[in-house]
Amino acid sequence: MESVLVALVSGVLTLVGVLVSNSRSRAIMEVRIDELSRHVEKHNNMVERTYKLERDMALARNDIDAIKEEARTR
Repeated sequence: MESVLVALVSGVLTLVGVLVSNSRSRAIMEVRIDELSRHVEKHNNMVERTYKLERDMALARNDIDAIKEEARTR
């Protein structure tokens, strides 16, 4: 009977340890996922801004070319 009680107490303590460890690991993982999500959002914003800048630069180049062409024809 004594060995059964010792095995039961050991099993319960092991289970508690595993549950505590898993909850801490899960909390750390959630923090890392949140941080990664913020980095991805920043990257996506930068990509969007880059596309807008490239579009604006293309328009500016067209305007400059048009002005140069107009200056040549005068």
